[in-house]
Amino acid sequence: MNHPVRRNPIASFFVGLWDVMNFTRRLIFNLVFFGFLFLLLLVFVVALARGDGTKPLAERTTLVINPEGTLVEQFSADPVSRSLAKAVGDKSAEEVQLRDLVRVIEAAGKDRKIERVLLNLDKLQPSGFASQREVAVALQKLRASGKQIVAFSESMSQGQYLLAAQANEVYLDPMGSVLLEGLGRYRQYFREGLQDKLGVDVHLFRVGEYKSAAEPYILDAASADAKEADLFWMNDVWRRYLADVGTARKLSPAQLAAGIDTLPEGVAAAGGDLAKFALQQKLVDGLKTREEVDALLVQRGVADSDADSGFRNIGFNDYLSQLQAQRSPMDSRPQVAVVVAAGEISGGEQPAGRIGGESTAALLRQARDDDDVKAVVLRVDSPGGEVFASEQIRREVVALKQAGKPVVVSMGDLAASGGYWISMNADRIYADPSTISGSIGIFGMVPNLTRALDKIGVHTDGVATTRFAGAFDITRPLDPAAGQVIQAVINKGYADFTGKVAQARHQSVDAIDKVARGRVWSGAQAKERGLVDAFGGMQEAVADAADRAKLSRGKFRVRYVEKPATPFSQFMSGFAGSRMGAWMLSDSGMARALLARSLPEVDSQLRFVESAVHDSKAGGTPVKSLAYCFCGF
Repeated sequence: MNHPVRRNPIASFFVGLWDVMNFTRRLIFNLVFFGFLFLLLLVFVVALARGDGTKPLAERTTLVINPEGTLVEQFSADPVSRSLAKAVGDKSAEEVQLRDLVRVIEAAGKDRKIERVLLNLDKLQPSGFASQREVAVALQKLRASGKQIVAFSESMSQGQYLLAAQANEVYLDPMGSVLLEGLGRYRQYFREGLQDKLGVDVHLFRVGEYKSAAEPYILDAASADAKEADLFWMNDVWRRYLADVGTARKLSPAQLAAGIDTLPEGVAAAGGDLAKFALQQKLVDGLKTREEVDALLVQRGVADSDADSGFRNIGFNDYLSQLQAQRSPMDSRPQVAVVVAAGEISGGEQPAGRIGGESTAALLRQARDDDDVKAVVLRVDSPGGEVFASEQIRREVVALKQAGKPVVVSMGDLAASGGYWISMNADRIYADPSTISGSIGIFGMVPNLTRALDKIGVHTDGVATTRFAGAFDITRPLDPAAGQVIQAVINKGYADFTGKVAQARHQSVDAIDKVARGRVWSGAQAKERGLVDAFGGMQEAVADAADRAKLSRGKFRVRYVEKPATPFSQFMSGFAGSRMGAWMLSDSGMARALLARSLPEVDSQLRFVESAVHDSKAGGTPVKSLAYCFCGF
């Protein structure tokens, strides 16, 4: 007879403990699972119930254009990151798309329910002068439509002031200031610190005496050529700024320039009161507090006790949301596609706000393969970057043209060096007179750490079968023969660049070389030298592209071709954008955790050197050829 085996008491204890743990694990898993399902259902119900969250627009409404953030061509963060940041009130990296700002201004001019516009630009950070002038033109058209524009600010930079000056009336807080100071461009130079102090030797290989992007690593001050070139285009841009402000305020450029030249005396005469000085210079029409401006708009508009300002109004973001909600998702008209190329040009796939040789080329390829797309506008705002990545994008522009689809380039604030490389083959190139362009040149940079390592007692030694094995190791002195190889590669890159420009622009190589050499030009100067075809912004570029594709006005739609969001991104963006989602995320702190994971790390200070220095682990060429321009303000 077999007797059942009696389990050891200790074993029984652990088996029982395991059963309890297993039950607890399954219970927690089920609670989390069904809790998540409940959350999804709740979000779905809330999304259906909330609509767009804005009230219908009433008659005689004042549009308050109060954008917050840096003016950009394209958001640098994905929709999830932006929605999560908005949910928790994080405004540290807010951005305003130029296209959105212009669209709101243009729509207001046609909207009979918008009676007037209040410009409040305190929290808008303009970028370059080309984008500022594009917004200024939109404001001029709005004013010409008969809509009154009132501008108010607590203090204004000269970029903000260019926009405010387009208003019928400009008011400044009595404690505020408007200072026009001119343009300046100063950089830090590292030669003494790198070479003399740290022992890091930097070898620069370039073509073009004006190609000054890497000068800070080999000099202690700007070269005479760099100063000459910079001052030439900066003077042109500044003269245009004074003319634009003067036209808007009915002042001569000479008056404005004199106000800057005599700034110390003028401020002293105003008793050190910067607001009073701005009024004396006729830069503003009056000094008023925000409450006084609100009271003025209550008198002119419709009082609204529910509004914080006291008058009937709608803000920039709410009005933009209404415009976006009016778009028909079933619009079957032929398309003019817009591909935005904004930021530095790097190899491979890059996130929004940067240009990737593969990712941006893929967007152009997508437009080429889409039968609904009849023409393409490439919007360029870039200082350049890697040569090969630039060439990948240029080839896709050529492929679009070969497929029978016109390509028109619209240059933004900056389309220099690699930014010009990707633009040159377009059917037509538009730029603002204050766009920064040119900088047709190539360089490469190789740092050497031999002396730096010697200082701490670290030395490199070994053997090789040829003189070039390990010749590009940055811990060994650079062999002059290796330097000759690098310079030959750079020379060839410059010849390729100027040769391609000459072919694309129907000029001789010698003619292009005279305006190249790495020299930067304003848009107006670039047009004089045959590098740009016409002046204009996005509107002119889109109209030109449509005309080339034989699309009648009103018979096509403009579509921005962008990397599509993943289903998860769409869900999280919608969830965070809902009232319930925003409340849950901000209250729970979950948004901050997700935001920290979703926002890419920004290392702008190191990107340039990282692009210039070869990573030995990745293989490939010993030094990257770069078409880059450190131009701007």
